[in-house]
Amino acid sequence: MSPESCLNVLEELYERQRPLAEGKVATYIPQLAKANPNHWAVAVCFADGRQAAWGDTDESFCLQSVCKPVNYCLALEAHGEARVHEHVGFEPSGQVFNALTLNPRGLPHNPLINAGGIMCCSLIAPEKPLHERFELVSDFWQRLSGATPGFDNAVYQSERQSADRNRALTYFMREQGAFPPHTDLEATLELYFQSCSLTLNARELAVAAATLANRGVCPVKTSDAGVQEAQLAPRTLRDCLTVMATCGMYNFSGEFAFRIGLPAKSGVSGALMLVVPGVMGLALWSPPLDNFGNSVRGVEFCRQLVERIPLHVFEPR
Repeated sequence: MSPESCLNVLEELYERQRPLAEGKVATYIPQLAKANPNHWAVAVCFADGRQAAWGDTDESFCLQSVCKPVNYCLALEAHGEARVHEHVGFEPSGQVFNALTLNPRGLPHNPLINAGGIMCCSLIAPEKPLHERFELVSDFWQRLSGATPGFDNAVYQSERQSADRNRALTYFMREQGAFPPHTDLEATLELYFQSCSLTLNARELAVAAATLANRGVCPVKTSDAGVQEAQLAPRTLRDCLTVMATCGMYNFSGEFAFRIGLPAKSGVSGALMLVVPGVMGLALWSPPLDNFGNSVRGVEFCRQLVERIPLHVFEPR
């Protein structure tokens, strides 16, 4: 299918999902309960840098759990796969994203649920002051998206003040000996809350997804020398996309992998990042969520997308 035909399909699917009125906005973080359920945005960035967008694409939203694959990448780039997976697994949990449960080794099941996201934060430059650690995360998003992320302080304050479950997970992991020695739990939690409170709009998130689709090369950014440089090592990218494909949609991940067959990550702000390796990145944003914590419009868009265009990774070519 040509890019022009693909854009026609994307626009049609955007319009088709707009009337959906199912789902409810997240309420367990009080500030997220104020989200406008009518917001709906779709943005695409192709591997060659071409872009298009529909809907509320200039509205910024919190990344929430969409931050988790990037923090996992940062941990992998710093320590390598073997060291990272001494502290976090890579299997789907089959449980809700904030379940108070660990795998048989006493570790988080994977990097893309809350326990695993907290663990990855403990591995991001733990020797540095917190403000420098946060700057590393923010700068990495800038390298992936070509845009400087914002920060929603109201969501950050709301999240840290309603964080009993995340604190319970953190202390449960410490009791099991899951963290690296000398981990500062409070600094780790702060970095986790701050990462979740970073903001992008759909256009910017689509570019980040396209970077993951484009061998780690941001398709809209060049170095000072005019060269497009890979932002991720090939093994880091492979590991990240694999975990996104198997664990990125909470306890709906298995069905999503079966029916859509593409790496993705959702967040309770209603954001959904979809990667079509070698082709394009998509960002979908609609705050009403299903019972799994995924955007209702976003998931239905993905279902219909792979019905219209044979993008499933195991689709016969």
